[in-house]
Amino acid sequence: QVQLAESGGGLAQAGESLRLSCTASGNIFSINAMGWYRQFPGTPRELVARIGDPGSINYGGSTEYADSVKGRFTISRSNSYYTVHLQMNDLKPEDTAVYYCLAQIVVAGGINRPRDYWGQGAQVTVSS
Repeated sequence: QVQLAESGGGLAQAGESLRLSCTASGNIFSINAMGWYRQFPGTPRELVARIGDPGSINYGGSTEYADSVKGRFTISRSNSYYTVHLQMNDLKPEDTAVYYCLAQIVVAGGINRPRDYWGQGAQVTVSS
């Protein structure tokens, strides 16, 4: 019943910007961390950016980024904490990949620990 819907992917030229968005819906009790991963052809998914629950004592909205995107990409969450954004500035051809949204979700009425849920993937293509 839990789903993550992604939007904002597409085609951009080098130096341009794109903004990815991901919204969780369904039978959700709470969402802990959210993040973005990307997958290059023939490789496993790898972390792009991650952000904790701003209301969490343990995590407090802390963020982490892959070295390759630091200074160019910014991750943020909405006031509801159900939506995560990835602002991608100064895009490079090497950013071309499928980008996946991740949410660590505790399902209402389920076991008392979070599990990972993934979005459907958004293609980002950057041309030179």
